[in-house]
Amino acid sequence: MNKEEVDGRAKRFANAFYRAFKSFLSALQVITGVVLLLGLFKTFVTPGIITSIFTGEPFRDTLVGSMLGSILTGNPITSYIIGGELLDDGVSLFAVTAFIMSWVTVGITQLPAEALFLGKRFAFARNALSFVLAIVVAVATVLTLGAIT
Repeated sequence: MNKEEVDGRAKRFANAFYRAFKSFLSALQVITGVVLLLGLFKTFVTPGIITSIFTGEPFRDTLVGSMLGSILTGNPITSYIIGGELLDDGVSLFAVTAFIMSWVTVGITQLPAEALFLGKRFAFARNALSFVLAIVVAVATVLTLGAIT
C-alpha cells in the first residue's frame, strides 16, 4: 500500500468515526430527554391511574395500548424505554406490545402531512392497516411467547 491509499483510508475512518460519534450524541440527547420525561411522568401519573386505564383484560388493554401509541407517536428507542416502564408498573404484555407497535407504525399526529405529500387515501389506508396489524402482531407475539415459556 502506498502513502496515498493509507491517507485516504485514514480520512475515511476519521470521517466515519466523526459521524458515528455525532449520531451517538444525538441519540444520547433523546434518551436523556425521555428518561427525564419519564421521571416527571412517574411523579404525576400514579400506578393507580395506570391501572385504571389498563384493566388487565387482554383485548381492552391491547386496544387501549394501540390507541395511545397511535396518538403519542415516536421513535423506536424511546418506545422500548417507555414500554419497559409500563411493564414494571404491571401493564400487560398485550398492551405494551400493541403500544410499541403502534407508536412506531401509526402516526395520527403526522397524518395531515402524510396526506398532503402521499395522498389522503394512501395515508388513511396505511394508518388504518398499521393500527390493525399492531393489534394482530401484539396478540400473536404474546401468544407465541406464552407457547414458548
